[in-house]
Amino acid sequence: MSKKASKQQPATPRQSKATPGVTIPQTHTLSLSERRALGKQARQQTPREAHATWKPPSDRADPIELLIANSEGRVKELVPIRYGRMLASPFAFYRGAAAIMAYDLAYTPNSGLNVQACGDCHLLNFGGFATPERNVIFDINDFDETSVAPWEWDVKRLTASFVIAGRANGFKASDCRQASWLAAESYRTHMAELGELPALEAWYEAIDFNKVLDNAPDKENVRFYRKKLATAMEQSAHEKEFARLAHEGGYPARIIDQPPLIYHYGDMRDEEFRAGLERSFDLYKASVSPELRLLLDRYQIADAAFKAVGVGSVGTFCGIVLLMSGDDPLFLQFKEARQSVLEPYAGASPYAHAGQRVVVGQRLMQAASDMFLGWTTGQRIRTVPFYLRQLRDAKIKPVVEIMKPFNLHNYAQLCGWALARAHARSGDAVVLSAYMGKSGAFANALADFAVAYADQNERDYAALVAAVRDGRVQAQTVE
Repeated sequence: MSKKASKQQPATPRQSKATPGVTIPQTHTLSLSERRALGKQARQQTPREAHATWKPPSDRADPIELLIANSEGRVKELVPIRYGRMLASPFAFYRGAAAIMAYDLAYTPNSGLNVQACGDCHLLNFGGFATPERNVIFDINDFDETSVAPWEWDVKRLTASFVIAGRANGFKASDCRQASWLAAESYRTHMAELGELPALEAWYEAIDFNKVLDNAPDKENVRFYRKKLATAMEQSAHEKEFARLAHEGGYPARIIDQPPLIYHYGDMRDEEFRAGLERSFDLYKASVSPELRLLLDRYQIADAAFKAVGVGSVGTFCGIVLLMSGDDPLFLQFKEARQSVLEPYAGASPYAHAGQRVVVGQRLMQAASDMFLGWTTGQRIRTVPFYLRQLRDAKIKPVVEIMKPFNLHNYAQLCGWALARAHARSGDAVVLSAYMGKSGAFANALADFAVAYADQNERDYAALVAAVRDGRVQAQTVE
């Protein structure tokens, strides 16, 4: 931080009044009346209407200093790319500003109820993907920031993202607010439905992507996503990635450098480099199930390279590992796991290894997770925690830019549903449903908050634009 900033440190946000520390009490063995009473009691302590306002504290931290602090420890050469991507629009800024919002959320009311939270719950962190059984489901798909935290924090970040995305598309203010309201209302109604199910049935709940498309009203939009789905499923994702990212000229299969976004830090022909990579890979295999270790033993490491990904992750050590079994490729993505942006305000994770925090959180929140999820510690370049997963597996990402208002509204309901299902895996749907009640009071409050926080996000985005213009931070745009 700058000397000026260090002399004017704002007060640290109070921690969540939800029990910090990591565990989530399970109240499912209580009677239904006792569980509903817990939700209503929480509502008396924190009325639903209390969620409606966003008023930044007078000593709010400088958002640029929060971004700079969040960039500490990242690859210095890549940090300007992170800021360059965030400069694209207020919505792009929001995607990279999870640390700012986590700070702000610590100043907002919460009901005192914890769940396993996503931590970066915006509308682009949802989508369709293939399960190990080769079904395609719709779910949350980014868990870098997952941790135990108040359930409202995810809902607030999600609803605000719909207002911000709607504004980016040029929608009317009423359409933007309606999208956020529908996300919150869908969360409420589906949480109530989950509360009616037996515990095991609620745990098994999943959102079938094909059924979603079957019931979608916009047939043109359905054709667009069915085509994307067919393309994703018709060929192995690893074969497509191999054709795009690797070559076999002379030396065994090797990932092609595309600097500054894809680049090598070492050479597999260097014995010391290979030995370190193989030690990390052995640690990863120790974190997965025995049957998966057997499958992984059929592959050898062919190459590894670093790859800049996303917006919020740019500058962290992320990359791809190419494994080969004969001529058959398998790409795994590795991502540096850092402290969750939620932990300073909601309590430390129970997992000392940040990679394990991500993996356990993802497995807990998703209806079905990538079977290759695991964690390791870097042995050669940086001794930092990593987690691994498949690079891509029939992933279907939403294309928000082509959405019309009614598409955004339908998508908001889908995301609210998925988030309720994810939270019900760790929290008590009966308690949360009793807190939100049967009226639209909760959705009204969240929609008001979303609009107010979208305004805050625009002010913070303007602060980044000014910081780049003044030379306070450096930004670089890379295609």
